Amino acid sequence: MLNLFLPTKHVNDFLAITPEILKKEGKKGVIIDLDNTLVPWNVNEATPEVKDWLQKMKDHDIKVIIFSNNTKERVTIFAEPLDTPYVYYARKPLKRGFKKAIDILDLNKEDVVVIGDQLLTDILGGNRAGIDTILVVPIVESDAKITQFNRKMERRILNHFYRKGKLVRRDVNNE
Repeated sequence: MLNLFLPTKHVNDFLAITPEILKKEGKKGVIIDLDNTLVPWNVNEATPEVKDWLQKMKDHDIKVIIFSNNTKERVTIFAEPLDTPYVYYARKPLKRGFKKAIDILDLNKEDVVVIGDQLLTDILGGNRAGIDTILVVPIVESDAKITQFNRKMERRILNHFYRKGKLVRRDVNNE
């Protein structure tokens, strides 16, 4: 049961995930969370690092979709200037939203990876949908109220995985 929360990989941030690494693993697409994965939950615009990362993905023909449980307004304001497809009110961890994202990317689930900062939404949902998952460390320690409870549960689950040797935080290059 707990293995549904176990990510395929655990890295410090999304910048550790390069197009070369994704291609080596046969990935052609990325479903990436917005809040506390790409930018802090209270930041409305992409940083230069986010823009550069997205451009690198496009340059290497890796499709990216921004995938968030947040509101239409929040996600649209962020994603539209980047000319990047998005799904808002994704209802993670339900599988339906992940299927929608894969359909928009026009890829098979085996060709896609989910990147996010939350075990209870991003990783659980990706795993339930049969998609490889990469957990990133949240960008900031503060969270929206609704996420604060989840973080307490996640710490307990992560500590379990660390103790059992099932999970090691590492750069994706260090297999």
